[in-house]
Formats: sequence, structure tokens, C-alpha cells
Amino acid sequence: MTPPAATTTRAPSGGLATLRRLILYVLLFALVIIAASGVGGLLDRLFHTASVLVTGDPASLALPLAFTLIGGPLALLLWWFAWRRLGDSAERTAVGWSLYLSGMYAVSLMIAATSLLNLATSFIDTRASQWQSPLANGLVWAVIWLWHRWMWKHPAKSSTHLEDARTLLGSVFGLLLGAGAAIAALSGLLDVAIRGFPLSAAVEPWWYAPVRSLVWASGGALVWWWHWFREGGRHFRTTLADVAVIAAGIFIAGIAALGGVGVVVFVLLRLAFDRSDPMNLLLEPLAPAISAAAIGAVIWRYHRDVAATRSTETRRASLLVTSAVALAAAASGVGVVVNALLAAAVSPLAGGAARTLLLGGISSLVVGGPVWWLAWKPRHQPRTAGEIPSGRRIYLVAFFGVSAVVALITLLVTGYRVFQYLLGDVSGGSLLDRTRAPLGLLVAAGLVAGYHFALWRHDRTLLAAAAPSLRRMTGHVTLVSGYPADTIDVRSLARGIADATGGARVTAWLRADDGGTGLPPSSALAPASPAAQPDEIIQQVMAALNGVAAPHVLVIVGPGGRLDVVPLAVPPPGHQG
Repeated sequence: MTPPAATTTRAPSGGLATLRRLILYVLLFALVIIAASGVGGLLDRLFHTASVLVTGDPASLALPLAFTLIGGPLALLLWWFAWRRLGDSAERTAVGWSLYLSGMYAVSLMIAATSLLNLATSFIDTRASQWQSPLANGLVWAVIWLWHRWMWKHPAKSSTHLEDARTLLGSVFGLLLGAGAAIAALSGLLDVAIRGFPLSAAVEPWWYAPVRSLVWASGGALVWWWHWFREGGRHFRTTLADVAVIAAGIFIAGIAALGGVGVVVFVLLRLAFDRSDPMNLLLEPLAPAISAAAIGAVIWRYHRDVAATRSTETRRASLLVTSAVALAAAASGVGVVVNALLAAAVSPLAGGAARTLLLGGISSLVVGGPVWWLAWKPRHQPRTAGEIPSGRRIYLVAFFGVSAVVALITLLVTGYRVFQYLLGDVSGGSLLDRTRAPLGLLVAAGLVAGYHFALWRHDRTLLAAAAPSLRRMTGHVTLVSGYPADTIDVRSLARGIADATGGARVTAWLRADDGGTGLPPSSALAPASPAAQPDEIIQQVMAALNGVAAPHVLVIVGPGGRLDVVPLAVPPPGHQG
């Protein structure tokens, strides 16, 4: 007798499961926000009325009650359904769970932190403290933040993706919040020292505003310290961590520092050569500029040191970003200087406005030019193909493209102004006066585009000169990598070797005995470092291939100091391997 066949249940297909998770977590995200809004509204009303919940307009109570009593249970029910399924590894490792957890963690952290800081500063005021709403929102969103942090740290059901995203989002938010508030606090103190007590001192003590900013700066610094040090954000070596360091710590901080220094130089130049405005008005931007320059420089310096301890690509990217910010400042200065010179030429009587414009351009050029020179080092450009670092050609193409687009737009604007003048509209002044602003920008963008295009052609010439000899020596490279897949991307390594050899065919293999014992290094080159980066590996491989005349070469790279370059003989025609 044949036993009945066992009943099997087919697991949902990948696309269907992904769609289900997307709907589930989007609904959960929305319901949590709705429930939090409802509970926060009820608490706010309770704090305002002390003991009586329904006062004044009872209809205004309907919305928070609906959000709380309908959205709250639905959110808990949906969360319980999702939490119960997280015992399955497929659900726990899904990207949707990680995206939901990271998004809600970041939102709850931002709202809770800003609400609690607003609560703290509400007592530093001459008016009656409005603490009810900040306290209600702060309590609700702090609970949600703690709840999602508990799920993030859960030993069995935590997400396996975007582990660094939550920490880095918190650290970047704290850094930007703390830096902005610190600039405001220092600016308030310096403004009193430079210009005296403000007019608002008759309404409230002058130190109230700096103290409020100092509270916000302390809160932002605490959030940043917690995620950067306590949660280990500084130890992440992922691409997202490098992007966060460069974007927030170098790019944004560099803009603040250079912009602040530029404004300081502009004010000093105006004090020396252009006192057409009252002294109090001339000194007005000085305190914020000094504060932005000081805070931005400290943050930029710290993250520059952090980038120096990371990969070669991160260090180069930090220099390129610094160079880009400085070049943008210098180029804008050139455009403003050209604009001011044309303004002085077309209207000699309007000397005050042209002089102010000229001083602004000079200050931007004086600040941006030296920083760009130090970061880019134009006198030490690559002279051989091997000296061209990775990312340089992308930087050149990006700057050339952006400046070319700017030049095209300004050329169109110039043409529009010219035709507008020729068609008889004489109310806007002379032709040169109409076109001097776009002409200045056109000159600056054209210089930047021409310079970077010339460098790109120079690098392409070096690569083209090196490619034929390499292509003649080696036509096929078989790459065997012993690095773990999460440490080195073997495909990126293969593409880098193909580019460096001028188009040789590269076949990449990953060893199954990852990190096992291998052959002793056969090349005379120094062994590869266990922590080598892709660029370093490519340079070592190219140095080892130098002089190898075989058409087919076997390259074995991996940790433990292994770097083998084995020339292979071409199999005879008809040979079956």
C-alpha cells in the first residue's frame, strides 16, 4: 500500500515576498508616525489643561483620539505580525526590515532630540515657558527611539543589513546640529564683543540667545559622541562610512571654513578700502564669519585626520573634495573680479558698488586659490601612467562637465541679453552692463573647463603611450584572488588590472580555500600587505608584470604576503585542455 504523498507548501517567490515586505514596512512606518502624532497631541492637551482633557473646542480632540485609538492598535498589531515572522532568517536578512529600522530610528532620533532641546531652551526666556508641546513630543518620540534601538540591538531578530547606516545617520545628524548651534553661540558672543550690545538687549538679556544656542550645541555634540564613539561609528570601514566622513566632515565643514575666512577677508578689505556703509553695518557679518571659520576648520581638521587613517581611496577623495571646494571659491572669485572690472569700465561714476564687488571677488580668490594650490599641487602632476591615481580621471571629467554646463548656460544668458538689447529694450542700461555678470561667470567656467580638459587629455596621452607596450607583452591575465569576498571586490580588481594593462583580457577567479596556504611568492617584488587596498594590489601586480613577455600570465594575490606571477605558454593549435 502506497502511503499518501506529503503535503508541501511552496515558499513565496522572491518578487512576491519583496512586495509583501515593502507593503508591510511602509504601512508600519506610516502607522507608527500616526500613532505617535496622536499620543503626542493628547499629552500636549493634557499638559496644557493640567487635569481636564476636554476644554474649549471638543472637536479639536477628535483627530488625536482617532490617531491614537485607531492608529495605535493597528501599529501594534502590524508590528506583532512582523516581529513574529522575524524568527525566519529570510525575513531577518531582508533589506526591507533594515530599511524600516534605519528610517524609523533616524526619524525618531531627530524628532526626540530636537523636541527635548527645545524643551530645555524654552525655560531660557523672559516670556512664559511653552514647555508642553516639546515635552509631549519629546517623550513620545524618545520612547519610539528606545523601542527601535532595542530591536536594533536584539540578539536574535536584529537586522543584518545597514548596520552602519543607523550609527552614521545619528553621528552626521549630531555633528551638523552641534556645529550649526556652536557657530550661532560663538557668533552671539563675538558680535557683542565687536559691535556692542544688540538692540534686543532691552527686551531680554543679551546672553540668553548664546546660552540657548549653547544648549543646542551641547545636545548635538552628545548625539554625535554617542553614535561616533559609544556606538563605534569611527570604527566602520565601509563605503557609507567613508562617504559620511567626506561629505559631512570635509565637504560641508570645508565650505563653512572657507566661506567664513572669505567673508572675514572681505570685511577687512572693506574696512581698509571701502567705508561707504556705516561702521556697524560693515562689521555685521564679521562675527558669524569668524565663528563659521573656526568651527568649520576644527571639524575639517578632525575628519581630515580620520580620513588619513582609512584607505588610500578615502585619503585621495578627501584631498579631491578639498580641492573642489577651494577651486569653486577661487573660480567664483575670478568671475566676480571680471564682473567688477567690467562694471567699473562701463560706469566709472558708480565706483562704490564696483569697488565693493571687486573686493568680494578678491577675497574669494585670495582664500580659495592658495587652498586649491596646496590640495591639488598643480606643479606635481603625474608624468607616467603609473603615477595617475584612481579617481583622478573621474574628478577631471566631473569638473570639466560641470564647468562646461555652467559655461553653456551663461553663454545662452549672454546671447539672450545681447538680443534683448538689439531688439530695442533700452531700459536695462548699456550692452556691457547687461552682460557683465554672465560674462564674468563665463570666463571663470571657461578657464576651469579648459584647464581640466587639458589635464584629462594629458592623462589620456600617458595611458595611451603605456598601453601598447603592455598590450604587446601581456594579452591575457588570469587573476586568482585569495582575499575574502567582503574584503576585496575581485571584479573591481580585475577591471583595474585591465585598465592598467591597456585593455588586456582579465579572467578573475576566487579561491575556494579562502585564505588557505599557498605557494611562496615567486616574484622578486615585496609581498603584498595583508591589509592591502585594491590600488596598492594593482600597482604591485603591474610592477610584477613589468618585463614579463608571455602572452598569458597567471597572477595569484591574497593575504599572507602572497603575490605570484606565473608566465604561461600558449597551448599548441588543436590542444584540448
